[in-house]
Amino acid sequence: MTDTFVTQIAREALMTTLILSLPTLAVSLLVGLVISILQATTQVQEQSLTFVPKIIAVFLTLAITAPWMIRLMTTFTMQLFNRLPTLTG
Repeated sequence: MTDTFVTQIAREALMTTLILSLPTLAVSLLVGLVISILQATTQVQEQSLTFVPKIIAVFLTLAITAPWMIRLMTTFTMQLFNRLPTLTG
């Protein structure tokens, strides 16, 4: 196992993590922005108004993208396990 191999695995793991988190973070950001604009225009400063829609949107996004996320994680794990026999002591 070389240091380039470990670096490559760490890089792929970080990229997979970023790709997996992108849809949820993007939806949360967009919902938060829309709610903030709505609060600024109506001057309603209710704390639960920002939290409830954002948490609902995040849960819906996770429910919709769950099959894709599982498929991506499974593919990454299978590629990682397939590399194990090529390691030399």
